[in-house]
Amino acid sequence: MMHEQQLIRNAKKGDLEAFNELVLVYQVRAFNLALRILADSELAADVTQEAFIAAYHHLNSLRGDSFRPWLFRIVTNRCYDELRRQKRRPSQSLQSDGSEENQVMDDPAYLQDPQSSSEDQLAAKQLEQAVQDCLRQLPPEFRSVVVLIDLQGMDYQEARQVIRTPLGTLKSRLARARIRLQDCLQGVWELLPEKYRLKIEGSG
Repeated sequence: MMHEQQLIRNAKKGDLEAFNELVLVYQVRAFNLALRILADSELAADVTQEAFIAAYHHLNSLRGDSFRPWLFRIVTNRCYDELRRQKRRPSQSLQSDGSEENQVMDDPAYLQDPQSSSEDQLAAKQLEQAVQDCLRQLPPEFRSVVVLIDLQGMDYQEARQVIRTPLGTLKSRLARARIRLQDCLQGVWELLPEKYRLKIEGSG
């Protein structure tokens, strides 16, 4: 595939094929970001599609940022807009019904193990559901930070580009989000990989 910066340059000139290549690279991660924040697969799919359309139409506004945080900022802002709409429509629930279609398209990296047994895979699925349930209980501004850094693997600078907040605020939100997740996940603590347990334990 062509280098990302060249794809962006071509897309800015109106090359739809170049932009579609960018979509192929980021569509799963963008969807998973929206799903983690919204906890609803249909809404996440709609938001992701809207975000890519908006990104295409505003591509010339992309300057110093790399494409990923710029795109994720659009996705995150669309998610916040949707959450605000949901608050105005209390009959609409963001709770997952537990069906297969409401699961993420691929598991977070810390859950993946190609050599795992069926028992391990079941435990991973239980952990995945528990993580999603606990994420859903976080305020959106906490949820987005922990999703970007702990699940999407962004560093602080990239995450700052997405949510446009001072570094101290970002770190504070992340620490508080991790503490809340730690408390919420006590019931499945033995299922958490050691590396992830240590990350949360060291956040306080």
